[in-house]
Amino acid sequence: MSITRVWIAGAGGRLGSALYHRFSGNTDYKLVTSDRDVPIEDAREAGRFADLNHPDVIINCAGLTDVRACEEKPEEAYKINAIGARNLAVAARRIDAKLIQISTDDVFDGDDDAALCEFDDAHPTTMYGKSKYAGEKLVRELTDKHVIVRSSWLYGVGSYDFVDRVLDNAKKDGKVVLPEDEISSPTSADALAGFIECLMHTREFGLYHASCDGSCSRAEWAREILRLNGMDSIPVISAAENTELRPRFTLLDNMMLRITGLYQMPDWKTALADYFSTKKGGAHK
Repeated sequence: MSITRVWIAGAGGRLGSALYHRFSGNTDYKLVTSDRDVPIEDAREAGRFADLNHPDVIINCAGLTDVRACEEKPEEAYKINAIGARNLAVAARRIDAKLIQISTDDVFDGDDDAALCEFDDAHPTTMYGKSKYAGEKLVRELTDKHVIVRSSWLYGVGSYDFVDRVLDNAKKDGKVVLPEDEISSPTSADALAGFIECLMHTREFGLYHASCDGSCSRAEWAREILRLNGMDSIPVISAAENTELRPRFTLLDNMMLRITGLYQMPDWKTALADYFSTKKGGAHK
């Protein structure tokens, strides 16, 4: 079997970290990684890195994902989330690499109550969603060998996230306050990394939704986080309204996975239990 050269852009984040742990030590892969040392929003830097390492696959995990920061600095959001994607698409086309662009459920407005499939029209309302959707469009326009992967409520080792915040708030305040009306599916970075590895070795292209099976509210997710950590007695109180700046209902339907029979994402509760089991076992310390 030939060795697959893989460039993970944004390797310091949640998904980038999960991919690195999945691939490192596997002799089937030659990994090159970058984070802020190679700013993908700089076309020259991104192109130079691609030319130097000549990967077979580029996985773009880089992005400005802080929703509030995107609202406060829209130009920065577009620079990283849209122009960065554009630069990697141009580089991928030039070196004939497959580009896997990571996107988000925030490309939907969240106004409906039905799960959203790949054939539903995107209508982003947040600056984060708008900038990520702009990145999707640029990737589509600039390179044929691409897969856009939308996922939702991603968590994992790599950066401070919702799971960490719930546990910290529970310990500090003795309670957690979260909205009951914000619905999607928590997706572990490890579970998503498994699908991405599968994608790398297929001739599948286009758009895929890849969230863990099932759905819940932010408050329900927090209750399961606390239960798995033996903190059931700490109450999760319903917030009066959604204050997270996120769309209300962005449950993704993994229709393309079902149609193609390509991959089965795990149930969100199973993936969450696996995450804590692995974390307590020390695999990501």
